Amino acid sequence: MSCTIIAGGTWGDEGKGKIVAYLALNDKPKIIARAGVGPNAGHTVYYQGKKFGLRQIPSGFVYEDARLLIGPGVLINPEVVLEEVKLTGVGDRLGIDRRCTVIEPSHIEQDRSSEHLKGKIGTTGTGCGPANVARVNRTAKLAEGVPELERFLADVPKEINDSLRRGESVLIEGSQGFGLSLIHGTYPYVTSKDTAASTLAADVGVGPTKVDDVMLVFKAYVSRVGAGPFPTEIPQEKAEELGIVEFGTVTGRRRRIGTFDFDLAKRSVMINGATQLTITCLDRLFKGASGIRSWDQLPSEAKEFVEKIEKELEVPVTIISTGAALDSIIDMRAQKL
Repeated sequence: MSCTIIAGGTWGDEGKGKIVAYLALNDKPKIIARAGVGPNAGHTVYYQGKKFGLRQIPSGFVYEDARLLIGPGVLINPEVVLEEVKLTGVGDRLGIDRRCTVIEPSHIEQDRSSEHLKGKIGTTGTGCGPANVARVNRTAKLAEGVPELERFLADVPKEINDSLRRGESVLIEGSQGFGLSLIHGTYPYVTSKDTAASTLAADVGVGPTKVDDVMLVFKAYVSRVGAGPFPTEIPQEKAEELGIVEFGTVTGRRRRIGTFDFDLAKRSVMINGATQLTITCLDRLFKGASGIRSWDQLPSEAKEFVEKIEKELEVPVTIISTGAALDSIIDMRAQKL
């Protein structure tokens, strides 16, 4: 049995989509379950020459033998789900928990017309906050009430726990990042629910004793979309000099860029209970690292940077991403664990 949670270490945009896709193809889990908030988070995967920006379907769809599930704690927009099913062709192996809260057009309108949410907080405008409010008020529509979703309806917690009982592997894909947690993040500049690993497990109906690993994903630098505190932020001009210009997958807004935040990372490790770390975009910070697949071949300054992270956070760095391609990975789990 192996149950692994993939969670974001900072403010999202850490590259979780690629990591989940890599783990799916490499580890071949029986189930890949999407946790997190909902379609306000986009995960990008480059596969077979195509770029997929997914907001609902698990990024591990690239492994064709996996059952793909969306947990009851995840908000769903039926239009987005159906569009992504068409894009990925995974309709025959997708399961949506019947208890998922449905984002309705009125929620999107509330999100986009709110001066506080749209203006001050910098919401994505996807209706997630108002939909979560409707759930709390006990007025939300659930997936089981949407005819277009009927063929996908499932009991996700039961499927996952049955699979774990049979000794099969499960991958839980979180969204957003620790710094955006409604509970632990930079309130009020946060998302509409907790995003830590314990909640990601609850999102899909997995108890804490069933989780074997929490893999926390960090970029070699930090980025943030929208307003809110950002202690290590650098001017956009400086980011451009470094060749780092990024845009949000969902909103298309330009991301703010900063240096690695060790204080935030330490707290993220503590509250998520991280057992492994992944460092992505190392090639963006150290050009000689691009496409490297072996630790020994990394530039010395890149090695020193990773070793500093590992020493400061006291958790092993087991996976390093050195490019957008799925095979631009240094996987050291066999040596480190």
